[in-house]
Amino acid sequence: MNLPLALGIDLGTSGVRTAVLDAQGTILAVARSSYGANPDDHRNPELWWRAVTTCMDAQMQALREAGRDPEDISGLAVDGTSGSLVLTDAALVPVTRALMYHDGGLTTEAEMIASVAPDPHVARGPGSALARALRLAAEDTEGRAAHLLHQADFIAARLMGRGGYTDHNNALKTGLDPGTGLWPDWMDALPLQAKILPQAATPGTPLDRVAPDVAARFGLSRTALVHAGTTDSIAAFLAAATPVAGAAVTSLGTTLAIKICSDRRIDAPELGLYSHRIGNCWLVGGASNTGGGVLRSLFDDAELVSLSARIDPSVESPLDYYPLLRPGERFPVNDPSLSPRMSPRPSDDVAFLHGLLESIARIEKRAYQIIAGLGGPEPERIITAGGGGASSTAWSAIRARVLGVPVVTAQTPEASVGTAKLVDLSKT
Repeated sequence: MNLPLALGIDLGTSGVRTAVLDAQGTILAVARSSYGANPDDHRNPELWWRAVTTCMDAQMQALREAGRDPEDISGLAVDGTSGSLVLTDAALVPVTRALMYHDGGLTTEAEMIASVAPDPHVARGPGSALARALRLAAEDTEGRAAHLLHQADFIAARLMGRGGYTDHNNALKTGLDPGTGLWPDWMDALPLQAKILPQAATPGTPLDRVAPDVAARFGLSRTALVHAGTTDSIAAFLAAATPVAGAAVTSLGTTLAIKICSDRRIDAPELGLYSHRIGNCWLVGGASNTGGGVLRSLFDDAELVSLSARIDPSVESPLDYYPLLRPGERFPVNDPSLSPRMSPRPSDDVAFLHGLLESIARIEKRAYQIIAGLGGPEPERIITAGGGGASSTAWSAIRARVLGVPVVTAQTPEASVGTAKLVDLSKT
């Protein structure tokens, strides 16, 4: 009898990636798919599901080519972009649009939250996930919603054939108390029906079996279990590092996410800093809106490679930017109106890219300095995960110089691998 396998499903900003691991953590097969050609396709929950099914079809074929049977998959878990939400009916059909992690400007909702929530609190502010939940609830004018689901929850629900579950990590910015794992009493005063709030579970907790039609569709065993998932940045951390004190991972994707493992919880919502519980440690960190998305809005992939090769990373760039796609920043500056700063732009694109990379590295350094200043650990080295420049030799060298510690690329940079690790195969 073949040993059991785990499947991780990662819903990132640009598309879906999956990975299958064996009981020793070896990656047996991977697959990927996009949400679509339209830049706004990532906002459509039905396209989330279509991309997942497309990716899983490719994943199962890749697994068979590796000599394994999809029926050997005993557990699945899903990660998604943190704070992306949708309301669905009992049949898991969306009854509202989706609001994404970077959607803000919800001042009315923020005022409602501020009137009842502790100060400070990660759920406060016009860009919080709870503010997005309130906006969606107001848009459900016919009261059809049965479930409030984060992006990962929506896909997990489709896999199980029923909703009503989330995980502690995804629910943090929606107001969940990470200490108790419960929705706090002060949320009762908000115009958000308690019946649509999902039950929160520790990441990795078995939730339910895959639905029979899903099992048949992908050739899975009917006993395969869907486990509680996590956020995309935490999944990237788990793929890259073991959660022990001092372990630090920077995820360079469309955005920049900072995570360092601490033996104590540190929360500074006013700075965009918060802690997630993973195993025996607290993952302290935050997410900036700078990152690979800005770079790719200015240069295509070929240009990034050729220009980076001409940068001397040992030389400090004199340019001081704050690269953003649009106004608004979350961490290390928590300012929903912060304007992008990418001028003056030199005529030499090599110098311009050098300035952008150096400036993003300075933002990363400031993030780690803030954590250390609040009593968190200082990283002795930083592991880099993600596809937004993680493998760039020039950028890694610039970051190592700016950060003052070694910067290494994760051996397994894909978040889907970290999500698969949530499935504890030793207990199946």
